[in-house]
Amino acid sequence: MENGGEENQSSSVTTSYRYWVREASQDAAPLPVPRKLSADEIAPPDSQPPTLGSVWNKAGTWEEKNLNKWSADRIKELLGSIGSVEFPAGKAQIAEVTKCSGDAFLVTVRNKKRVGYTYEIALKIKGEWTIREEMKTVKGHVDIPEFSYGELDDLQVEVRLSEEKDLLQQDKLMIKQDLKQFLKPVREKLSQFEEELKDR
Repeated sequence: MENGGEENQSSSVTTSYRYWVREASQDAAPLPVPRKLSADEIAPPDSQPPTLGSVWNKAGTWEEKNLNKWSADRIKELLGSIGSVEFPAGKAQIAEVTKCSGDAFLVTVRNKKRVGYTYEIALKIKGEWTIREEMKTVKGHVDIPEFSYGELDDLQVEVRLSEEKDLLQQDKLMIKQDLKQFLKPVREKLSQFEEELKDR
């Protein structure tokens, strides 16, 4: 009985798949031979649809591209191109974009392109107003708090005047109201920026 048990154990060992593969030689299929693929086999020209993003990202999975430098430069250029804004008692223009901080990015997800940004902007304004029959040069700032992609309809401006000691309170209020009119041309330029960003 002990001998029968040994025979069964040895036969089960020799007939297992592992041992069969080790011992297979003549009747077995030949091992695969490595073969270098041709350029057509690697990327057939018509078989794959064009993908967005980098060459390495053929599957169109997540890929993020930083557009901070281009976006900041473009926003400054567009806002700097706003000419004089006319008011009933004067006119003003943007002297300098003193702050343009934030992030802009292009993301490719599932072979679809999406863009986004978040920015804060501060503009230095210089203008002239006729106040009580006297022309006065006034400097101020128009600040645009944080705004993001697709939120230009909710854009708001905050106006600050530089220290102008010879202006009455009612004059300051009038000039501040005038400077809020920069909102419209600024919104138009930022809308142009959004369209250009989508085409990147």
